[in-house]
Amino acid sequence: MSKDYVPKPIEMSDEEWEQQLEKITDSPSNLPYAHHAGSALIKPEDEGKIKGKALMAMEEQTNHQLKQIYGQVETLVQQAKQIKDRITISERIYQAKISFDPVMGKEYFLYETDDGGDVLSLIGPKEWGRSKPFKSFISKVKLQADHTWDVLETNSENEI
Repeated sequence: MSKDYVPKPIEMSDEEWEQQLEKITDSPSNLPYAHHAGSALIKPEDEGKIKGKALMAMEEQTNHQLKQIYGQVETLVQQAKQIKDRITISERIYQAKISFDPVMGKEYFLYETDDGGDVLSLIGPKEWGRSKPFKSFISKVKLQADHTWDVLETNSENEI
């Protein structure tokens, strides 16, 4: 370049000047895009993708927790059924004929008689031999400390 060179002033309209000012900032670090060639690459995030991943993770976690709760509820229902069965058999035994004093922790056998009543016996269904004095074997039971009866074995078919 020669020493005689004088740059020509740039002429812009006010509108063009405003557009150029929009591209200038005092704090380029706050721009949502790279402000020069050496700047770090800034990629806009796909908000829908982020929300979709978060929603999927949330659903997976809550479904896992619900499955755990359903398992716990199922266990509680089974425990409640077992208690109800103990109540039912205990009531039936206490209405049955008992000709001895039952001892806690010992096993006994409940039979249905021909007249429709029940009898609690010390003798198991296979110990009677040929004589079968009862209509059917109902269940093998054990007296618990709380005076309820725990069902150890139930006969779905008549064994006697």
